[in-house]
Amino acid sequence: MEFFPALSACSLFAGLTVDEITAILPCLSARQTGFRRGQFLLRAGDEVRFAGVVLAGEVELLQEDFWGNRNLLAAAGPGELFAEAFACVRARAPVSVLCKTDGRVLYLDTRAVFSPCEKVCAQHRTLSQNLIRVLAEKNMQLNEKAGYLSQRSTREKLLAYLSAQARRAGSASFRIPFDRQQLADFLSVNRSAMSAELSKMQREGLLRAERSDFTLFQPE
Repeated sequence: MEFFPALSACSLFAGLTVDEITAILPCLSARQTGFRRGQFLLRAGDEVRFAGVVLAGEVELLQEDFWGNRNLLAAAGPGELFAEAFACVRARAPVSVLCKTDGRVLYLDTRAVFSPCEKVCAQHRTLSQNLIRVLAEKNMQLNEKAGYLSQRSTREKLLAYLSAQARRAGSASFRIPFDRQQLADFLSVNRSAMSAELSKMQREGLLRAERSDFTLFQPE
């Protein structure tokens, strides 16, 4: 399969070989499909029966209010999962999944991870451990975002987010997974106001920003 590099990079399949991934996909009722830019793979209120692994392209997880205002929760690219927690309990989605580009997605029945495997797959236990780890990490990411949004000003939100990204990268220089509009949506701030604040912070010598690449500096 041409998309095995994306599957191998997926945290759900960590520690599994290509042959083991191939063997377990039927147990998860795996099926893949293409998508187009601007297409919704999931709308808020839909019952979620399958998690998705992005094989190619990029999708965005959004919260939308009654008037269509959007809050970006996360973006997912090749090898990344979405809607896995909702699929585990067949919940109705509180979010929408919008395709930012053309691409392909692999749908998986994550409930099967916690069910006895008829084929007694040796890799089934690894898969269940991986899924638990994924769910825990996503929960921590949501808690992190709540911390960013609790900051009062655009500058404080930016500083909290960029500081966390530097810690995660283990370096003062790092790349974020968002473009400027996505970052503004993720932090729930106005893009123009955010861009103005970033320019001001650069003039003050706090950071250097070039598209999605950032370097933070200690003030003198």
